[in-house]
Amino acid sequence: MAQNDLNSAVKLLGTWGSPFALRAQVALHLKSVEYEYKEEVLNSKSYLLLESNPIYKKVPVLIHGDVSICESLNIVQYIDESWPSDPSILPSHPSDRAFARFWAHFVDGKCFETINAVAGAKDNDVRMAMAGNLIECLMSLEEAFQKSSNGGYFFGGEKIGFLDIACGAIVGPLSVVEAFSGVKFLSEDTTPGMLQWAEKFRAHEAVKPYLPTVAEFLEFAKKKFSVQ
Repeated sequence: MAQNDLNSAVKLLGTWGSPFALRAQVALHLKSVEYEYKEEVLNSKSYLLLESNPIYKKVPVLIHGDVSICESLNIVQYIDESWPSDPSILPSHPSDRAFARFWAHFVDGKCFETINAVAGAKDNDVRMAMAGNLIECLMSLEEAFQKSSNGGYFFGGEKIGFLDIACGAIVGPLSVVEAFSGVKFLSEDTTPGMLQWAEKFRAHEAVKPYLPTVAEFLEFAKKKFSVQ
């Protein structure tokens, strides 16, 4: 596999509003990495995307010199290890790293599965049942947050880190399903820590330039799904 130095050109392939491309953008911002962003149109995938991710043919893809890195959590770890200057993104202790990776995969599996189930429900009864499952997922994340945040705003305490970036991928999709279902999935009653965390995450200087507003997400979703 080709090796690159820090001065090799960096490109990021993504799409507008992609919760997974957001992860890479936040990590690159935290590390102050200069890169070229290339917007993909997924119903007409570019040759560069097909060449750099021939297996899944999806964004995000980080291209660093001659190396292509696929899958958002892999990309975040690659960025952290390739540009080792502060701030570090992954926790330094092995047990903390294992904890962060476990919950990151929980987000990509269980949380997105239930968000998609709410969004794809065909009637209100099914939607409310799926909404209950999603609330349970978020309550599990609440427990993880309370365990790891040590009273801080983020999963790692006072600084944004790997698990924040992983969980940040659900912030936009949650705002859409909240609006369409009428259910408040993050609330003071069930997930007070996650509610405050989402506000702090949105406002963070490494996130704000890349995370669309709730209104922008809703307008995009209405056009995509032809919702009036």
